[in-house]
Amino acid sequence: MSPPLSASSRVWVAGHSGLAGSAIVRRLAADGITQPLVASHKKLDLRDQSSTRAWIARHRPEFVFLAAATVGGILDNSSRPADFLYDNLMIAANVLEACATSGVGKVLVLGSSCIYPRDAAQPIREEALLTGALEPSNEAYAIAKIVALKLGEAYRRQRGMHVISAMPSNLYGPGDNFDLEKSHVLPALIRKFAEAGPGGTVTVWGSGKPRREFLHVDDLADALVFLAKRPEAGGMVNVGTGTDVTIAELAELVKTIVAPAAKIAWDSSKPDGTPRKLLDVSRMTAMGWKARIGLEEGIRSTWEWYRANPGTARK
Repeated sequence: MSPPLSASSRVWVAGHSGLAGSAIVRRLAADGITQPLVASHKKLDLRDQSSTRAWIARHRPEFVFLAAATVGGILDNSSRPADFLYDNLMIAANVLEACATSGVGKVLVLGSSCIYPRDAAQPIREEALLTGALEPSNEAYAIAKIVALKLGEAYRRQRGMHVISAMPSNLYGPGDNFDLEKSHVLPALIRKFAEAGPGGTVTVWGSGKPRREFLHVDDLADALVFLAKRPEAGGMVNVGTGTDVTIAELAELVKTIVAPAAKIAWDSSKPDGTPRKLLDVSRMTAMGWKARIGLEEGIRSTWEWYRANPGTARK
């Protein structure tokens, strides 16, 4: 049994500078953990087994939040499947093995809702895992995340390490990646409408019909800290809002907030991806946690961050 998470806990946030990692750091600070262990990619390449094992053995964290990953949108996933599969496999394997070897008390692994079958029944329950074919456009990333989840289960069963795998819906928020070649749909829309300006036209991929669930990254961080504090929490669990919108509705909402006079054009020659991804979040609800940030509120705060951080946001 790991000790309770407190202000004196030795906590490592792997991937601390990314969207999810930076939100976890902010959330931990609210609980008095103001100096978690961190290591930049330049100082520690988690794809390197010996370096990862040595770093964890030296710093001996009690809690690990594994948010480090190679991530991207449909275009990036489709064009770099080898990178997405290799990088994420190695990161998960190296960190979990090093944590098990060093006796880390609890590891929270950040997964993805793309692990579920493309045509899974909606809303998607955790039991849907491995019951059907994956969405081809992000299959490599999904496979890596499935392996990470199964590795966590194996270490828990064989070595008694407390591993929780959280599967969030589509994340967004301050610190997101707005690079149009690498970003996900929501930050891409914010940047496109910002650059289109009044009277401009924004081209959006697909038909607009697919439905997606969006989770503000600060809600995700709150959920992960919530899980870290619960001694009985374990295995895999969905984290989301329990509500979704069509991509067309999302585009209209972003347009209203960022550039109300802009126009939308749909490029139906581009892929839609999975028809729908709505998570069943009943397990988290039963434990007493619910998302608090509404989509419109979250988009507005992300838009404000984008405007305040032009050099960082417009990569």
